[in-house]
Amino acid sequence: MILVIKRKLILYFRACTIININENSNSRVMKTLICLAVFSMSFTVQAFSQSKENKSKAYVTTGGELIFSFANVEQNGNSESSTMRFSPVFNLQVMVNQDLNKNFGLFSGLSVRNVGYITNDYKDPSNSLIYKKKFRTYNLALPVGIKVGDLDKTFFYGGYEVELAFSYKEKTYDGGDKIDKITGWFSDRNELFQHGFLAGVQFPRGVNVKFKYYLSEFHNQDYTTNANVKPYAGLKTNIFYVSLNFFLFKNLDMYYK
Repeated sequence: MILVIKRKLILYFRACTIININENSNSRVMKTLICLAVFSMSFTVQAFSQSKENKSKAYVTTGGELIFSFANVEQNGNSESSTMRFSPVFNLQVMVNQDLNKNFGLFSGLSVRNVGYITNDYKDPSNSLIYKKKFRTYNLALPVGIKVGDLDKTFFYGGYEVELAFSYKEKTYDGGDKIDKITGWFSDRNELFQHGFLAGVQFPRGVNVKFKYYLSEFHNQDYTTNANVKPYAGLKTNIFYVSLNFFLFKNLDMYYK
């Protein structure tokens, strides 16, 4: 099983690195996402086939996620503050696990995640006024990672995750009053594809703490409104969060069987 996975990793790495330097960034991102998706699906099929043949520990788990998010915000070269955003819903994670032994395992899966940030210092380029803003997207996520430690009790895990932002919402506040709300499906206002690294620790009895940092920026700085205004030009934002997860890698019946 380990040899098969190593061979697949080498093949997919070679495929993913065959990228024309003249391709634009979106094309390179799309090719990387496709490669990761193919590897994830291949790993899932491989895990279940190995499970049937060798009775290895391949299993599916589901878990919720309570997200406490922040952001590194920079507007026109000036660092701005962000306020903690709490998003308890709707965050659902489905993991496919393959434990190669008692101390090392692999995981992949699919997740739906509500992620965003809050800033009190957004400067509107159309009128130079300062507003409070709340931004969020619902993302469909594809993680790939490893688990190391005592997989029956406490272990560490880490990996990489790509996400497709399919639902966008933006709220504007002035003096505590909401003055505007913008929503949309597959909006051009945010980066459609997002990605980042994740790391965490799984404790006994199902409690899990995870940290994630988005390498991609949240906003599409080139977006232009019908009034020929670029509301996010110069607004560089990288979201990061800490989350509490429950029964992410082992379902309830696994702990109390």
